[in-house]
Amino acid sequence: MEKPAEFNAIIQPAVLPTSLAPLQGGTICMVYSYYLSPVLRAVDVQIIPQCQYYYYYRITDNMVCAGSPLGGKDSCQGDSGGPLICNGYFEGIVSWGISCANKYFPGVYTKVRNYVSWINWIIDNDNTS
Repeated sequence: MEKPAEFNAIIQPAVLPTSLAPLQGGTICMVYSYYLSPVLRAVDVQIIPQCQYYYYYRITDNMVCAGSPLGGKDSCQGDSGGPLICNGYFEGIVSWGISCANKYFPGVYTKVRNYVSWINWIIDNDNTS
């Protein structure tokens, strides 16, 4: 970054999960995106348990699914790389899905909590500053 980020009510640092306990199904989370908008947009989604059944066992332990059981709420193409924030913690990174906001195919996110040790190692061993 050219200059340090300025934090305010909307811009805050990501807080990494501190527990390896699994996210509970039904947990309400927020997905954020600037895709096709100059204004930050957000939508509330739920952690979807047993997601491997929706995707015929293509979901790994490094993935978590979120969406709406009724459809209509989801991340979508162009949102990839955006955060999934649950209870104030950075739990997921928008990754992929089939269509958007489809109740039969929730969004798939990289499960950040599985990478916390690696992220901390990278931070601790950063020699660029």
